[in-house]
Amino acid sequence: MKSLVRVSLLSAVLATFASASTPILAQTAAPAEAWPERAVRLVVPFPPGGGTDAVARALGQKLSTRLGKPVVIDNKPGASTIIGTDSVVKAEPDGYTLLVSGSTSYTVNAALRPKLPYDPLKDLAPVAIIARAPLVVVVSAASPHKDLASLLAAAKAAPKTVNYATFGSGSAPHLVGALLEQAAGVRLQDVPYRGSAQAMMGLIGGEIQMAIDTVASAAPHVRSGKLRALAIAGNERARALPSIPTVRELKLPDAAFDGWYAVAAPARTPAPIVDKLMKEVEAAMRDVQLQDQIRAQGMEPVFVGPKAMHAAMEDEIGRYRALAHRAQIVVE
Repeated sequence: MKSLVRVSLLSAVLATFASASTPILAQTAAPAEAWPERAVRLVVPFPPGGGTDAVARALGQKLSTRLGKPVVIDNKPGASTIIGTDSVVKAEPDGYTLLVSGSTSYTVNAALRPKLPYDPLKDLAPVAIIARAPLVVVVSAASPHKDLASLLAAAKAAPKTVNYATFGSGSAPHLVGALLEQAAGVRLQDVPYRGSAQAMMGLIGGEIQMAIDTVASAAPHVRSGKLRALAIAGNERARALPSIPTVRELKLPDAAFDGWYAVAAPARTPAPIVDKLMKEVEAAMRDVQLQDQIRAQGMEPVFVGPKAMHAAMEDEIGRYRALAHRAQIVVE
């Protein structure tokens, strides 16, 4: 039987900081026993139909069954998840409005956008990380590069001649490319695309030499023989591409980027309610059907509690902020 992996994402970091403090929660004895008395709203800062939306809906169904109350999905896309996240930050801290989003909302925006209208470390109360979303470095099947070492050697020999797809400045592929540059001592050329579909077609068609995308987007092209996977850009191998080594295995641990999805509440949500939420999410995540639904999106179901999630947020914000400074990544 498949089992939920109750692990951290940045393994060493989260192990070190497992006892770190969570954001300040109201410590008044709000009666969690009465919660919930009405519908719970899960804000998803993406349009319907994407991976985040699918994960939120699957989790919402299980939580609704467990809580005996409706769990409603509220899609609030726009501004690189800022609109939806800000709505949760400003919501009443009563446990009835929660955020379900990827690490962009929790760490990347805070690291790269100096004018963010909130501070996720202070204005959100972590509940749990529920999924890991691995990224993969891919080249065309026609590429002469059979492994990552060969590709990076070519980039070192001729700086800025290896082009790779991003989804714009500060996007996850852009950050991974910058991490690879610094870890390997090479210079790559980023090329912005509007999304995964366009980037994959550009790579297959020879417009670019490399792409960094989610395993969910790239794996079908790898299996069809159109693309070749060189490395998982994270700390753990991907179930969908089990034979592909990680950048850590390839002696490039500083290039690791762990994408993840998590649940959070507004800061000052009473601690007993956050604790009850955490326990309900953990119980829901043990459901094999829910795990399968998450895996169908190319993600790995996990459970990481509030303290370790907060520690990961702190670590990633600091790491990506330093990276943006070194790589001169500017996001308005």
